[in-house]
Amino acid sequence: MELPVVVIGAGPQGLAAGAHLVERGLEPVVLEAGAGAGAAVAEWGHVRLFSPWSELVDPASERLLAAAGWARPRETYPAGAEWVERYLVPLAEVLGQRVRYGARVVGVARKGRDLAVDSGRADQPFVVHVRHTDGREEQIEAQAVIDASGTWASPAPAGAHGLPALGETAAARAGLVCHDIPDAAEAQALAGGHVVVLGAGHSAATAVIELAQAAKAQPGLRISWVLRRGQVGNAFGGGDADELPERGALGLRAKQAVTDGLVELVTGFRTERIDTDSGRAVLVSEDGRLLAPADRVFVLTGFRPDLSFLTEVRLDLDVRLQAPARVAGEVDPNVHSCGSVRATGAAELAHPEEGFFIVGAKSYGRAPTFLALTGFEQVRSVVAMIAGDREAAGRVELKLPDTGVCGGSGVFDVPGGDGAPGCCAPEPQLVQLGVREPV
Repeated sequence: MELPVVVIGAGPQGLAAGAHLVERGLEPVVLEAGAGAGAAVAEWGHVRLFSPWSELVDPASERLLAAAGWARPRETYPAGAEWVERYLVPLAEVLGQRVRYGARVVGVARKGRDLAVDSGRADQPFVVHVRHTDGREEQIEAQAVIDASGTWASPAPAGAHGLPALGETAAARAGLVCHDIPDAAEAQALAGGHVVVLGAGHSAATAVIELAQAAKAQPGLRISWVLRRGQVGNAFGGGDADELPERGALGLRAKQAVTDGLVELVTGFRTERIDTDSGRAVLVSEDGRLLAPADRVFVLTGFRPDLSFLTEVRLDLDVRLQAPARVAGEVDPNVHSCGSVRATGAAELAHPEEGFFIVGAKSYGRAPTFLALTGFEQVRSVVAMIAGDREAAGRVELKLPDTGVCGGSGVFDVPGGDGAPGCCAPEPQLVQLGVREPV
C-alpha cells in the first residue's frame, strides 16, 4: 500500500495541498493542531483581507468543491472569518477524514535515521510524530511531507534585537502586551487611554486604522505608532502604485490617520525594556528614551518560523530569514527590490531532505507580505513534483502583483545606503504632522 503524503496545517495552503494531492490520485493526511479548519485565520477573523475572492481560492480546491455543488462567492474583499466559513470549512468537509484536528506535529524524521546518518537515508519513509489534544501520541509514516504550518503561532517580540525586551514576558502576562490586531470593540474599550502600536507592516497599519477610527468616534484615545527605523520609509506601502488596490489603500488610510493628528508617529525607537511598575507599560528604548505609560501595547513586528519540530530534517535555510535558501534572495528585505517577486515552486522550495517541502507563509521565513496566491502556486508545483510530473512542477503559472514599494531596508536609519534617497525613488516623502519624539 502506498504511503500517504502528510500535510502539516489545515490553513489555506495546507488544505489546497490536500486538494491537489487528491486530484493527482495521492492520499493526503492533513494534520491540524487547532480545533477546526483555518484555526489560525479564525484568530484574526475580524480583519478584512486586501485580496478579493478570486485570489483567495486555489484552483484545484475550487474544482473539488464545485463537484460538490459549491460556488465561489461574488467578488468582494472578505474578512478572515468569512474566508474560513465560506471556503476553508467547506473545503475541509469535502476532504473529509483526510483532515485530522487537535493533532500537533512535534517531530519529523526519516525512519530509523537521525540527522547525522547518511546510509540508506533516502530509501526510508518519513515518520511524523503527532501529539493529540487528549495526550495520545501517534507516529505516521509518509512518502513525503509538506509543512504548511505557517508562522501565526510564532510572533516576533518587541525587543529590537530579536529577543523579548526585558520585562516583555511579564507585561504580556499582565495583559499589557499582546500580538493581536484589535477589533472595533477592543479599540473602543481603550477610549481615554494611551495605546502603542509597534511595527511597520500591514498588521500594524491595520491596527492603527482601527484605533484611529475609535479615536475619531471617542476623542481622548491617544495612539503612538512606533517604528524602529529612523525614517518613515515604506511603512505606508505603495499607495496608488500597488497593483493590489486594497493593499495600497491600507497604507494610505494609515498615513491619513497620522496626517489628521489621530496618531502620533515615533521613529528610531528600538525597544530594550518594558517597565510595568506603575501598572501600565512604559517602553524604554536602547538610547534611554521613554514613551508615556500605555494601557496596551500591540506588538505587530512580524512573525518567524517554528523550526523546533524539524531538528531531524536536513534543511537548507537562509541564515538571515530562516527561509529556504533559494527563496530568500527573492524576499529578503535587506536586498534591493523594486515592487514584485517571482513566484516560487518546487525547485526553490526543495531541501537536501528529498520529499520534504515548506510552503506558505513559513516558506518566507521572517520576511513579510505573503500572498495566498503565492502559496497556491507553491502547492501546485510541489504536489506535481511529488507526483513525478517534473514538467508541471517546473512551470510558472503565476505573476505576482507589484507592491508599488521600492528598495530594501538599506542602512537601518537612513533612506539610502550612503544617506542618499532609496534605490528607485525620488527624494522620499517625510510625514511631519504628528511626528514626535517620545516623552
